[in-house]
Amino acid sequence: MRIAVHGKEFNRVSAPFIAHIFEILAQFKAQLFVSSKFSQYLKKPLIKASYQTYEPGTDISHIQLFISIGGDGTLLESITHIGKSEIPVLGINTGRLGFLATISKEETEQALKHIFEGAYTLDQRAVLKLETNKEIFGSLNFALNDLTVVKKDSSSMITIHTYINGDFLNSYWADGIIIATPTGSTGYSLSCGGPLIFPRSGNFVITPVSAHNLTVRPIVVADNCEISIEVEGRSKKFLVSLDSRMASVDASIKLKVLKADFKVQLVQLESNSYFKTLRQKLNWGLDVRN
Repeated sequence: MRIAVHGKEFNRVSAPFIAHIFEILAQFKAQLFVSSKFSQYLKKPLIKASYQTYEPGTDISHIQLFISIGGDGTLLESITHIGKSEIPVLGINTGRLGFLATISKEETEQALKHIFEGAYTLDQRAVLKLETNKEIFGSLNFALNDLTVVKKDSSSMITIHTYINGDFLNSYWADGIIIATPTGSTGYSLSCGGPLIFPRSGNFVITPVSAHNLTVRPIVVADNCEISIEVEGRSKKFLVSLDSRMASVDASIKLKVLKADFKVQLVQLESNSYFKTLRQKLNWGLDVRN
C-alpha cells in the first residue's frame, strides 16, 4: 500500500510513539511518502523505515492512504496536500481535543492493523469553495471546516452584507462572520453559539461573531446555495481565513462561497462513529450525580 504521512514537529516525549508508527507501517511493507516539512524532524536512528519525500502542492494522486499525525490543525493542513484527489485520510491524534484526528495513541496500533485488513469505512465530508474577484488563496481556495471574515486587530466592528442566491439575507454588524460546513460546526462556529450539524445533512451554517444586534442568530442554509459577502467598515483592512490559512484584504474584495465539487474522505474504523466522537469530546452524559 502506498501511504503518505504528514505531521507536526514533535518533542522527545512523542518521539518513541512516532517511531512506533513507522515500525508498524514497515512491518506491513507499506511504501511510504513523507512530506518534506515533516521529514525534517525524522532523524535516524529514530526512524529506521525507508521512505521517499514529497513537496506539498505536487501531484500525490497515486497515494492510497494519507496519515496525519497531530491534531485537527495538522489534519486540515494535510487536506491541502491531498486537494481534489479524495485520498482517504486517517487522523492520529497527538493533540488535545481532536474532532477530526480521532485515533488516540492507545488505539493507533490496532487502528493501523484494521486499515491493512480493510476493516474500515469512508466518511465523506463536504468542502466549501471560495470564489473572489481578486485572487487570495490561489489553488487552495477551499476549506473542510469554515470560511471566516473578521475585523483586523482591535479595530471597530465591520458590516458584512450577506446574500443567499442573490437574495439579501442581512447586514451583520459584528466582529465577523463564519460560514461553516457540518464538519466545521464543531469548531469556531460552535464557540460562537452555532449549532452542531450532522455531517451528511447537506447544510452550511452562517454564524455571526460578536454581533452588535442581540437578535441576530446563526442560520442553517442548504449547501447548494451561493453565499455572497461584501464587507465595509472604518478600517481599511480585514481578515479572511480558510481553515488555518489567512489573508489580509480590503473592502474592494467580493466573496462568494459554494460547495466544492469534491469531498474529503475521512477513514472511520468500525468501532467509531460521529456520535461516539461527540459524546467523548464534549463529555456528554458525564455528571457528578451519575
